[in-house]
Amino acid sequence: MTAARTPRYVPYEEFLVAEAASDLKHEWVDGVVYAMSRGTPEHGRLTMNVGFEMFGHLRQRGCAVFSSDVAILIEAANHHTYADLSVVCGPVEMREVRDKNQKSIGKAITNPCVIVEVLSESTQRYDRDAKFEAYKKLLSFEEYILVWQDEKRIEVRTRDGDRWTTVIGEPGETVRVRGVEVAVDAVYA
Repeated sequence: MTAARTPRYVPYEEFLVAEAASDLKHEWVDGVVYAMSRGTPEHGRLTMNVGFEMFGHLRQRGCAVFSSDVAILIEAANHHTYADLSVVCGPVEMREVRDKNQKSIGKAITNPCVIVEVLSESTQRYDRDAKFEAYKKLLSFEEYILVWQDEKRIEVRTRDGDRWTTVIGEPGETVRVRGVEVAVDAVYA
């Protein structure tokens, strides 16, 4: 019988230095580092289509849409991660960490109001459950958009106070994101 190995605690600053030097993306969850899986061509296409459908409308409303290259820090959950897309409406709030020479070793946004995840078979359960629970600790977080890869389906979870409601969009339907109508068929075109 093999004893279970306890993951090594990695301080946030150490994680940021390693992340900046890495070709891969990693999540930092309460001091434990996890490699993130790479996206497929379908994943990338759906992510871009969602961004395209939202970007012009949201930009006119003072919002910015960020790609998966921009990290999100959920300080209340000790969680640094990357969403497929994130949206900030109004001023962008960031956490920047600097080394002893005042050189930036990492930045992450801290106030997304909309987060989009394209679900894959390997990440679906995590994105729908544990990652969502972490995102909910962001005070700014109002809408969670889940886009299926294996079927034409978009789930929109919207915060109303302490309660979350869910709307599912199927082919031929639209879903609302920050008041913008997004056609399910356009995302999958």
